[in-house]
Amino acid sequence: MILVTGAGGKTGKAVLKALVASGARARALVRSSAQEADVKAIGISEVTTGAIEDAGTLAHAVQGADVIYHICPNVSPHEVAFAKVVVAAAIDLGVPRFVYHSVLHPQIEAMPHHWNKLRVEEMLFSSGLDFTILQPSAYMQNSLAEWYRMKRDGVFRVPYPVETRLSLVDLDDVAEAAALVLTSGDHSGATYELVGTPPLSQIEIANTFGQVLNKIVRAEAETVEAWEQRAHRTGMDDHSRETLTKMFRAYARDGFRGNPNVLGWLLGRSPTSLAAFAARTATAQA
Repeated sequence: MILVTGAGGKTGKAVLKALVASGARARALVRSSAQEADVKAIGISEVTTGAIEDAGTLAHAVQGADVIYHICPNVSPHEVAFAKVVVAAAIDLGVPRFVYHSVLHPQIEAMPHHWNKLRVEEMLFSSGLDFTILQPSAYMQNSLAEWYRMKRDGVFRVPYPVETRLSLVDLDDVAEAAALVLTSGDHSGATYELVGTPPLSQIEIANTFGQVLNKIVRAEAETVEAWEQRAHRTGMDDHSRETLTKMFRAYARDGFRGNPNVLGWLLGRSPTSLAAFAARTATAQA
């Protein structure tokens, strides 16, 4: 039995879909009844609903699991606290394996949500658990926040310079790699960088989407301050805005660069290219 925590988010649901496709038996831990309905629609029959920090809820979810795939909600201020209780439950209830959904380059202190994941990785080293760490890059799917603007206005807007180079990865590839690791026993002690592309400028990303949309798409930089104001108007909480603002400033300074070799090795094929992802998206949106 594979327990997926944080299963109601986009990453959790992608991993569950990959596990269902592989024929693996999986259980989901979600926070709400709406998320419970979502994961049941994927084909997951065993679902525990409640707060991960609730001891009874967590014990119910962990009991009988053979491996835990722990995903913390994105930019959560509780990354370390949630990991502590899940790791403790895994130890107390004798779960043999633990796989942690971390992030590419968690050692970047300028990005607090990365730095917190490094603290969790450090925790695993001294836990005594049989662990594996997965470190995905930024998802290609994040670009879809600009999909309708690209389609309507021919603009791909980002809160950092258009020359900024980022390595991206298809979430479906991440989920497939996670399912492979979770259903195979030969990844003990490994840390895998999950990167799908070489570093791409925002101009290259815009051009790639423009090709599948059959129009010119121009990369356009907005200030971090303008992005923050928009995020505030949409109701994003202060912690998330502050954390993402720091990430955008780090991107602007250093980019976010990785190498696709490890993911290609895990999948036994080349990772999904941005062009293939864009074409798949265009077909799905048609």
